[in-house]
Amino acid sequence: MTEGKDWVTPPKVERGDRVAILSPSWAGAGVFPEVHEIGLRVLREHFDLVPVEYPSTRRVGSTPQERADDLHAAFLDSSIKAVLAVIGGSDQLTVLPHLNPDLLGQNPKAFVGYSDNTNLLNYLWNLGLSSYHGGSTLVHLARPGGPHDVSMSSLHHALFDRGIFEISPVENFTDLHCRWEDLSTLRQPLPTTRDEGWHWNNADQVITGVTWGGNLEILHWNLAANRWIQPVDTYAGCILLLETSEEMPSADEVFRMLRNFGERGLLQKFPAIVMAKAKAWNSTSPLTDSERHHFRHSQRDAVLRALETYNPDALFVYGPDFGHTDPQYVLPYGSLMTVNGPERRLFAHY
Repeated sequence: MTEGKDWVTPPKVERGDRVAILSPSWAGAGVFPEVHEIGLRVLREHFDLVPVEYPSTRRVGSTPQERADDLHAAFLDSSIKAVLAVIGGSDQLTVLPHLNPDLLGQNPKAFVGYSDNTNLLNYLWNLGLSSYHGGSTLVHLARPGGPHDVSMSSLHHALFDRGIFEISPVENFTDLHCRWEDLSTLRQPLPTTRDEGWHWNNADQVITGVTWGGNLEILHWNLAANRWIQPVDTYAGCILLLETSEEMPSADEVFRMLRNFGERGLLQKFPAIVMAKAKAWNSTSPLTDSERHHFRHSQRDAVLRALETYNPDALFVYGPDFGHTDPQYVLPYGSLMTVNGPERRLFAHY
């Protein structure tokens, strides 16, 4: 159980520190180098950090072994104070077998990533290392119209700060994305949608626990691989973070994935579940405003269906912004979160 796990919180960075910029999944930095450079400039100018790239950072088609080698090199280098992922992808699961757990465990560094990087977040969690879910140098630092204050302040908390900070609802958000092949689409912010607030269920409880989870599709791959998920009692008392990707799984798919969690006895272990509002638009699925509204609600209802069967007493909140919508909070992963149902408030322990 998590109470017996010796959690290691990696050291915080200071201005002027060197940070590794890696592509443990897709090498988007090599496909869109001009956009990548914008993100690096934000790191330099806003955080006074020195980004350091590795051989596979821009190498499209790099092998899992090459990406693992770069992770090892970054964690071993004492001058590197944190590791940031450029973006997600779809095959990071194949990198994990090449990783050296002793090397990573004995050289803790703050790792920041989300989406397919759920694989590495979970791997580090299994080693007792806290990390951070969220942030993409390509998506959030090179954001159209400039980086958002929510994303920047929470990334600052993750990298520089210690303390408890509230995660508050945003006023407006967007599902849309620019076209990286056309740099002119990065000049202005994307159109936004008014946030309708969070949905709370069983909100008569206050739960504090260690966070685990991430992208639901990736977690389900780990479950199917039956290699990187721990015995279910390991997660007892944890807070489950969930978000879905730009592939926009249907409500039925979300329900079936969580049903599999339930049949394994896993879903029952979480006293609280926090799910990010679902991304409901993609260039391949350009839904209307009403269709997007329905899509987001259907995903929420799919989780409620699963919880009704497998964990009916769990505190559930849907809508916080830490998934594939923008802006995005960077949240501690393997550290404490407090979900205060009666006050409808959420706090992250950085």
